[in-house]
Amino acid sequence: MSKIRVALALCLSWTTIQAQQATPQGKSRPDPNNVRRTIDSLAKAFIAAREAPGVSVVVVRGRDTLISQGYGLVDLENSVPATPHSVYRIGSITKQFTSAAVMQQVEAGKVRLDDSIGTYLSSLPARWRAVTVRQLLNHTSGIPSYTDLGPRWMKHMGEAMSPDSLVGWTANDSLNFAPGTGWRYDNTGYVVLGMLVEKVTGKSYAQYLKERLFAPLGLNETMYCYNTPIIPHRAQGYGKDSSGWRNAAFIDMTQPFSAGALCASALDLARWNQALGSGRVVSAASYQLMTTPTGTAMPRHYGFGLVTDTLAGHRIIQHGGGIPGFSTANAWFPDDSLSVTVLPNGEGARPDRLLSNIARAVFGVPLQQPSAAR
Repeated sequence: MSKIRVALALCLSWTTIQAQQATPQGKSRPDPNNVRRTIDSLAKAFIAAREAPGVSVVVVRGRDTLISQGYGLVDLENSVPATPHSVYRIGSITKQFTSAAVMQQVEAGKVRLDDSIGTYLSSLPARWRAVTVRQLLNHTSGIPSYTDLGPRWMKHMGEAMSPDSLVGWTANDSLNFAPGTGWRYDNTGYVVLGMLVEKVTGKSYAQYLKERLFAPLGLNETMYCYNTPIIPHRAQGYGKDSSGWRNAAFIDMTQPFSAGALCASALDLARWNQALGSGRVVSAASYQLMTTPTGTAMPRHYGFGLVTDTLAGHRIIQHGGGIPGFSTANAWFPDDSLSVTVLPNGEGARPDRLLSNIARAVFGVPLQQPSAAR
């Protein structure tokens, strides 16, 4: 489709969306049917704009499912349509699961947030051992991230690696800053947290999450996303170049580990949002810690694996993810009991923009104008 035709299609779609979203003056909550039509149009426009081959969208408010739908394709080679049950790599949305696992160990008295990580993992590089568990959780440790190494690491993405090997990538590098004095997003820090979970529980990270998080909550479409097992409804990931969609670069899923190696369906993430926000995963006190930025993490609104902010005047607790073939977004609006999950199977997609407009449609506030066609 030419750029002119794409732009025209988006323009027409946007006109339709705005008409559907319009609500009478003073109406406190938009009609659910209008909201569903708006969300449907937004998702279709997302696919028409070639943000991704497919996307799954689940929006739940309280006990009401406003939409649970797939759009486009999760497997281009076999023409498999996206559904709410499609299982996507969720990238760094994984971090809130890791954070919750750590907080369960804090509640059990096996971990203390302000202990140095060296208390539990004596094999770490000496300069890292004084870093606290809290600083790992909110990215204020200063430990360099192996994913910041560019080609030095990327040319090895297809190799299986243990957590110790991942730590080894930056073990001899200088800290980005003295622990607690700055903020920098850090995948290595979350790998270390996975190692902590394994050390104090005596279980593998994947097994612990399955036994303590996935199974108890009925998250049957959430798992460690190993490359080789057969995963029902697994979505394929894609990148895009001048010739169109292409299969994403291979990454061995031992590498993202506790920083980004989980798969989930949009339906399961909606269940997870409600469970985490309602005290079924960790205590209210632990959740408060997870969602309260402190110290040098405050300007970044970063808690423990979760970002807190406002959207259209409503509190939002959210995180996104990016991993070869996928860009994802997931949010919980605690004061509205609203969960919004957007899972596309395309690199470079902007699911955060779609999520934002979906939430705006639910709240009955003006949508954000789309950017120019890419």
